[in-house]
Amino acid sequence: MEISGSGLGFRRGMENDLTTIVESNVNFVEVAPENWMRLGGKFQHTLAEVSRKIPLTTHGLSLSIGSPDPLDIEFVREVKTFMNKFNVRHYTEHLSYCSANGHMYDLMPIPFTEEAVRYVAERIRLVQDVLEQQIAIENVSYYLKTGQELSESEFLNAVLAEADCKLLFDVNNVYVNSINHKYNAKSFIDKVPSERILYGHIAGHYDEAVDLKVDTHGDDVKPDVWALLEYAYAKHGVFPTLLERDFNIPPMSELLVEVDMITAIQNKFKRTL
Repeated sequence: MEISGSGLGFRRGMENDLTTIVESNVNFVEVAPENWMRLGGKFQHTLAEVSRKIPLTTHGLSLSIGSPDPLDIEFVREVKTFMNKFNVRHYTEHLSYCSANGHMYDLMPIPFTEEAVRYVAERIRLVQDVLEQQIAIENVSYYLKTGQELSESEFLNAVLAEADCKLLFDVNNVYVNSINHKYNAKSFIDKVPSERILYGHIAGHYDEAVDLKVDTHGDDVKPDVWALLEYAYAKHGVFPTLLERDFNIPPMSELLVEVDMITAIQNKFKRTL
């Protein structure tokens, strides 16, 4: 089932809000397969109910696409089974890695090099072969520069082209990185290939300092990020966009205010494009 409009990250604990979500402006929801696919009982029942009522997509946490460790093909097959069971159309992951002789439980940046482009793209193609569909890779926030032969946008675009995959376009990550690494966020957005965008993410971040932002998904979306989403729509057209909130999760009524904001911005640009 294809996704469109505005979405919301669906977390365990939101089961009692499902009816409210379905009756709202939420057009699709996203889950982390790792948090659901090995659970039974009421969790499987909840997810089955979600998938019957609203389009469902996945955003993985542990594929570790840039890791030096061998790719976990059995895990990818498990994801495929999960997707088939719950009628999930899309699988997305982070352009990063989270393991090296064991999981690190954090998203580490991949060196922006030609060698890394080839390495990561080959692994993405393998995942796509197993899943029998394109996946989408998310541009991630990062705080350390490691072996940068290419710019962030050059690296991202090279991976998308070499792997022939889609992009999960995180607008908040563009903003956070632009402040932390001192580049122009709008110029970065200009260089993103419109045809590769599957859908987008928007989220809140923590202002550690004027020149240091931390991607927490634990606060409301900041005005500068809303403005950047508008710029992205103006540049690339309206694409489905999902609100992420992983910590300090407020009542559903407050989350839906931000989902409504996405919808309002989308409607504004649908009228003007």
